Amino acid sequence: MAKRRIEHSPVTNLKALCEAYDYGKPSAFSRAMKVKCGNVVTIYVSGTASIDEKGVSLHIGDLKAQMDRMYQNVTMLLETEGADWHDVVRTTYYLRDIDRDYDPFNVYRCDFYEKVGLPFPPASTGVEARLCRPELLIEMEAIAMYIED
Repeated sequence: MAKRRIEHSPVTNLKALCEAYDYGKPSAFSRAMKVKCGNVVTIYVSGTASIDEKGVSLHIGDLKAQMDRMYQNVTMLLETEGADWHDVVRTTYYLRDIDRDYDPFNVYRCDFYEKVGLPFPPASTGVEARLCRPELLIEMEAIAMYIED
């Protein structure tokens, strides 16, 4: 039985983030992946944190500022493919210290969702994790879906 591959391609926004494989010590992942099945588009955003377009960690020690940059980066990746936060159906958040940071994280997250006008939040999971850089307090993944006309 022959198989057909589903169309997929990397998503890049170099104004927000450099590619991880362009780091001095390269990492083998795309920032996001666009997957098309007919006219249904799904965007899978890789773990994204408070990183600038040169790959430098920003806002050391400041959870809210790290979340603001993280959301900015994810927003710009979504916009590259014509998506926005209303298309996000799933998020996963990784917090370095869930006991210390969950309450302020949840406040900032609720504020952000209200600011972008979501009628209800996406499905979500919060996990305590050791992040890839010790200065990062939070990182997130997102899945967005929409129908392309």
